[in-house]
Amino acid sequence: MLHEIPLSTEISPPKGTYAFVSLGCPKNLVDSERMLGLLQVDGYQLVTEPDGADFVVVNTCGFIEQARDESFATIDEMLGLKATGKIRGVIVSGCLAERQKQELLDQRPEIDALVGVFAREEITRVADRLIGHLDEQRTVFRPAPIRPLPDGDRFRITPRHYAYLKVSEGCDRLCTFCAIPKMRGKHVTKPMDQVIREAEQLAADGVRELIIVAQDTTYYGMDLYGEPRLLPLLEQLEQVDGIDWIRLMYFYPRYIDQPLVETIARSQKILPYLDMPLQHINDTMLRRMARRVTRQQTEQTLELLWGSIPDLTMRTTLITGFPGETEDQFEELLEFVQQQRFQRLGVFTYSPEPGTPAVNLPDALPDSVKQQRRERLMTAQQQIVFQWNGHQLGRQRPVILDAPVAGEHNVWIGRSPSDAPDVDALVYVTGGRCSLQVGDIVSCEIVATKDYDLIGVALGEGE
Repeated sequence: MLHEIPLSTEISPPKGTYAFVSLGCPKNLVDSERMLGLLQVDGYQLVTEPDGADFVVVNTCGFIEQARDESFATIDEMLGLKATGKIRGVIVSGCLAERQKQELLDQRPEIDALVGVFAREEITRVADRLIGHLDEQRTVFRPAPIRPLPDGDRFRITPRHYAYLKVSEGCDRLCTFCAIPKMRGKHVTKPMDQVIREAEQLAADGVRELIIVAQDTTYYGMDLYGEPRLLPLLEQLEQVDGIDWIRLMYFYPRYIDQPLVETIARSQKILPYLDMPLQHINDTMLRRMARRVTRQQTEQTLELLWGSIPDLTMRTTLITGFPGETEDQFEELLEFVQQQRFQRLGVFTYSPEPGTPAVNLPDALPDSVKQQRRERLMTAQQQIVFQWNGHQLGRQRPVILDAPVAGEHNVWIGRSPSDAPDVDALVYVTGGRCSLQVGDIVSCEIVATKDYDLIGVALGEGE
């Protein structure tokens, strides 16, 4: 779903047509929306299918092997269309372009241009050169800026009623398994007034759910203000008219304290939902991963959160098969998951990333062991989620409606406060005699479960 938010500049006459493919995480999606906005203002016309377009932009992900494979496959698909004359050119941007650079052009010389992560503001100049058959400069890369690039004037891919808001860029963590600092640079905070302006622009376009993203959300402000400033940022975001839900993602555990937790607990807008990637719980594994937290510190943080925020939904991600992980260490992780009973959990098998310290660690594990351990964690998690779903029966929960169910009358796909878009579960809502529409927040009685999802009945009109 694509629509234009109010833009601050006039749109130029049509120059040409293009298609856009956005891959990867919500932070990459924000970059995609910014490039879409720049191309729109400059007079390029977006089309839904690549066939017949002047060019295609593929904004890639380079995080782990699976994501890189998807990026390569998409690039090859677009190059195939170019080879048959169905499109004129292919521009590759994003994390894979930043990470591979010249290697990518050497392997796929048919690519017309590479645009690095921090060169996204020049996407229109790159498109102009492609349309004008000026091919002497095929790569555009810029150093990481001292402040995050602006994310206003976006042409959004998400439905009108929710949007991602990036509050910082890059990461200072240097976890041994992660290549993000190599692609996204050091942590840089987006100034608070800029974040608020972008939130206000999104609210003016109809956004009701604001999803806060960064590489490390709780670290917000450290470089710019000398201390974490997420708490005052949240207090200001709560004052933005039109925003009803604020969802916090990438909530690294190190800078969580009592005042921040109390702010979340008493807020009328900040959802009782936290996405906190933990990766492991065994102290040896945490040290090998360079996570800078211990099991004891993690459990103290979780105890504070569980005990302070009513009806809290916790989401985390874990890694199985990190180099040197013993069976006992995995069993410790499995027991931890069973004890904590996270309502939302993602598990990745360890992916050796070129250029990261972890690839040089001894005692690498075979893929079969990584996968078997992942399956054991997910089996345990399935029982936890199904039991939690059973406890929702008969409860009244607010649900935001994302889309109608195709072919059904007054049946909707929605999400409760416990569910972030794309990564969590769904709530299927029957409207009965209620008048509902996309973007409504409606009180529902949960009447049934469907695997990981819930089924609810609307109790009144949508808000």
